[in-house]
Amino acid sequence: MLAAGALVWREHGGGLQVLLVERTQHRDFSLPKGKLDPGETLPECAAREIEEETGLRIALGAPLGQSEYRLPDGRDKVVYYWQAKVDEAAVSAAPFSPNDEILALEWLPLADAKRRCTYEHDVAIIERFEQRVAAGHAETFPIIALRHAKAADPYRWEGSDASRTLTERGERQARLVAGGIAAFAPERIVTSDAVRCVQTVEPLRRLLGVDPKVTAAISQEPHEQPGTDPRDEIERRIAKAVRKRRGTVLCSHAPIIPEIVTAVVHAADAAETERTHRASMLHTAEFTVLHVSAGEEPALVALETHGAPEG
Repeated sequence: MLAAGALVWREHGGGLQVLLVERTQHRDFSLPKGKLDPGETLPECAAREIEEETGLRIALGAPLGQSEYRLPDGRDKVVYYWQAKVDEAAVSAAPFSPNDEILALEWLPLADAKRRCTYEHDVAIIERFEQRVAAGHAETFPIIALRHAKAADPYRWEGSDASRTLTERGERQARLVAGGIAAFAPERIVTSDAVRCVQTVEPLRRLLGVDPKVTAAISQEPHEQPGTDPRDEIERRIAKAVRKRRGTVLCSHAPIIPEIVTAVVHAADAAETERTHRASMLHTAEFTVLHVSAGEEPALVALETHGAPEG
């Protein structure tokens, strides 16, 4: 069984507090989480479950790993967690009343939260977050590299390559990944001017209410022209997004995605590794989230890759 949740935290009284939930039936204290629904990405599940259980609408930060344990009925359960900051206004505005699932919400300092947790796997997640806090990486922002969804066969398409449209499968992929990307609440969408890329971000545009910036700077065609090297422009755009601490989605093509990922690595003063290389090798409608520290100096805190759910 797959599930997802978040370590929701806030600044309060000069310190940090973590949100625990007391479950109605079990009367235990744990981090909020819930089961993955069909057709849902794990990030989307985490954001949805937090809102359903606590009333809080969150933006996911960097991932905190996963917990694996066996349920009383013998099934294995894997829960994926992210850190997520909320402000006092969001907490005050969040509607909550005890229900059949959650009896109470409790905000506690980190040390108290670890003592209150019923399960050691929740304590381990809080301890990972403590390490992030100590490193100055409690707050992050996302740079998201998205490969366009499945498009028409280029060998059968009669128009230009840039005019190729999404297939029915591609349109479905675009709808399915939009919720997962939106869970990280990016502020800006930048897309290649190829039709298939513009169509891929359309469901995301509707979810976020953010109009995309359409540009040839991250399209495939300029890179294929002899004597041109648009990598400097990509590096410049990414460096600006990192400098402004602006969560950004960039929708592009298979040959361009590695350049986007590399530009984020450079802007965050990180090292290129086998992991960053793998994170740039995306299939259609897959996206890699690079979490950059919003602290004084940018740093690559974590990265993760997701795609359209099957079925």
